[in-house]
Amino acid sequence: MKRLISALGVVAVLAGFSGPSAAETPAITKEEAHEIGVNAYLYFYPLITMDLTRLQSLNLPPDEGLSGPPNKFFNLPAFPPADMRQVVRPNFDTLYSSAWLDLTDGPVVVSVPDTDGRYYLLPMLDMWTDVIASPGWRTTGTKAGTFLITPPDWRPELKDGFAKELGLPEGTQRISASTPWLWVIGRTKTDGPSDYPAVHKIQAGYKITPLANWGKDVPAPDYKRDPSFNVKTPPKLQIDSMAADKYFAYAAELLKTNPPHFTDRPIIARMKRLGIVPGESFDLSKAPEAVQAGLKDAPKDAQALMAWKFPTVARNANNWSMNTDTVGVYGNYYLKRAIMTQQGLGANVPEDAVYPLSLGDKDGKPLDGNKNYRIHFAKGELPPVQGFWSVTLYDDQGFQVPNSLNRFALSSWMDMKTNPDGSLDLLIQNQKPDGDMKANWLPAPKGPFTLTMRLYAPDSAVLTGKWNPPAIAPVE
Repeated sequence: MKRLISALGVVAVLAGFSGPSAAETPAITKEEAHEIGVNAYLYFYPLITMDLTRLQSLNLPPDEGLSGPPNKFFNLPAFPPADMRQVVRPNFDTLYSSAWLDLTDGPVVVSVPDTDGRYYLLPMLDMWTDVIASPGWRTTGTKAGTFLITPPDWRPELKDGFAKELGLPEGTQRISASTPWLWVIGRTKTDGPSDYPAVHKIQAGYKITPLANWGKDVPAPDYKRDPSFNVKTPPKLQIDSMAADKYFAYAAELLKTNPPHFTDRPIIARMKRLGIVPGESFDLSKAPEAVQAGLKDAPKDAQALMAWKFPTVARNANNWSMNTDTVGVYGNYYLKRAIMTQQGLGANVPEDAVYPLSLGDKDGKPLDGNKNYRIHFAKGELPPVQGFWSVTLYDDQGFQVPNSLNRFALSSWMDMKTNPDGSLDLLIQNQKPDGDMKANWLPAPKGPFTLTMRLYAPDSAVLTGKWNPPAIAPVE
């Protein structure tokens, strides 16, 4: 009993212990500042990237792709053409619908039409790039739906029956945002150009209405450009070339309006030693000399760490990179979150989509169109998905390759030829194959290329690693 009382006493003391005062905290060294600075750089990388992407999207004219004013969906009407170079690794499975939700003046209502069973997905990313909600075919079904998106801490007392209270349709679902801006990167399944008209009708049904305007006839938001913002340099190039003083000052300003996640408390506490405090501005030139010296090379060293980790950030299976863990929601794995932001901003959670990336042929050698390749799916071993799947070819820069068929992907909706034993072969080569295998042909360039597989609503076998794509085999 005495030991128990003693232990409880220790716990009580620790519970009331708030740490040493500022006067007792030893002065930070250059080495400590640098180590914290590298981690702070990784922590802030997604937040700054999202803000630059947001500002660029809002300041580009609405007729330039998925850009335009907030609280309105902008839709791509067709798959990217052969010469499109604005986005790397575009998909040829869905048509995109994008919107930036501005919650700074209050909630908005997102409405979706009945898609009649068609796959659609409206993932909502907060400013830290975490997917906070993912309405769509897998989660909320394909009937018409209404979603109330509320700002952080907005009316937490709102309980069941809120739809009637707010005059919203019965069955409206509430989604509480973690930041005052969200990015919705919508996708609607599209089975080739002949399917465009049906998809366009669905896209036209994606609507955003400020709650204050619900039930009113209010014109759509106008396009207003800030001429001082750089709309020509891609966000990635802007952030990757940003010096430490500008980078951390920018981050501190964003931290004023974008609350850290609950699990971020440890890194927030560590950054206070640098002088980076939530709600306060940061001027590196006024920081102690050790902090100035320690942060100077933090961007360079953090970038080097990201480049070093990238090849192993996902598991290797048959020389396919299988990124099925800690994607879309990252917890405190800030290094991976930064890498995913840099390499492919807007990642879905694996339950919605997994994207195997080719690392080479079965022997690990780079893929090259001077050779012919085959991907062989044994009978019963096609990608196990609830949705659909595809294989897309890109050049070594991540762009689609013009070809005589104007075909950039092989997709599960296509009428491909199976072998007599029920297996399926995909042929990846430069020259048209003989016979009736043209339906299974993915044209390759005379040079280096890569493949990306897309698995929409994958089964648990994909997520757990029990199923992996077959190796890419050279054909002699």
